[in-house]
Amino acid sequence: MAPPPNDLPDLTGRTVVVTGTTSGLGLALSGALAGAGARLLMTVRDARRGEAAVERVRAGIDGPGSAEAVLLDLADLDSVRAAAADIRERTGDRVDVLVNNAAVSLGPHERTRDGFELQIGTNHLGPAALTWLLMPALRSAGTPGRPSRVVTTSSLGHRTGGLDLTDLHWERRRYSPTRAYGASKLANLLFAAELDRRLRRADDPVLSVAAHPGLTTSELLNNALARGGTWKDRLFVLPDRYLSQPVAAGIGPQLLAATGPVPGGSYLGPTGPFETRGPAGPARRSATARDTVLAGGLWQATASATGIAPDPDPGPTVGA
Repeated sequence: MAPPPNDLPDLTGRTVVVTGTTSGLGLALSGALAGAGARLLMTVRDARRGEAAVERVRAGIDGPGSAEAVLLDLADLDSVRAAAADIRERTGDRVDVLVNNAAVSLGPHERTRDGFELQIGTNHLGPAALTWLLMPALRSAGTPGRPSRVVTTSSLGHRTGGLDLTDLHWERRRYSPTRAYGASKLANLLFAAELDRRLRRADDPVLSVAAHPGLTTSELLNNALARGGTWKDRLFVLPDRYLSQPVAAGIGPQLLAATGPVPGGSYLGPTGPFETRGPAGPARRSATARDTVLAGGLWQATASATGIAPDPDPGPTVGA
């Protein structure tokens, strides 16, 4: 079970990076972790909104924790490279925890700055690139007794679609916003598992853990509608508004993944009915999310798409 935000371990002296922090889960996570004493680097796309979010977090800190903003647009690989370099410089190349939290959902078929389908680009390719670029800082901060961590945020939506590695950007298929979102969240789980396998083979002092928030009130779906979501997208807003748990509860699995006594390779989520709400604990992966061959293929496809060298990459692990 995840500790409540006010009962986290002492994080004094630890540096944590959280992506997507201007609202919802990311803002709540930042407040909880900084409140426990961590130095929080909050990534934001908009400087003005980012500073407002940082001030909100700072106002709630009663102790040694701190918060600062880092500009990052996960839909732009140049921005990812710049943010990673900024973070490594600010932290002296030592990051204890990276929480890949930011995401977009649904909406029309759009492209990132690099030409990727928006959801796979923002939800998977950008975070994977950031993770690889920050791995030296994560490796430097970790020790065998206290490994650093990469927390990848997935979703119940990972069960809603497969992953076509030959058409990641929906160039040959009719675009489906819900299936594209499901594919991006499936990619999150596959990436987290493959990262765990490679970290263990390299004997690196870094854990890869995944988590999902169940049904939690957030701005994710509202943002999708603002981008021009369809009437089908609106159907997803109804359970989000009327069946979801508050953000303070929804961050439980991510907090457990970031700070709790969990092994690498874990997948955490709410343990209530259908994993929609409740205390944090082990979550269930779909059969496709357990496909090691697909995970290895995605690892290579991600490297090819982003042009960023995977880290660690101690040889092939497909099917291992």
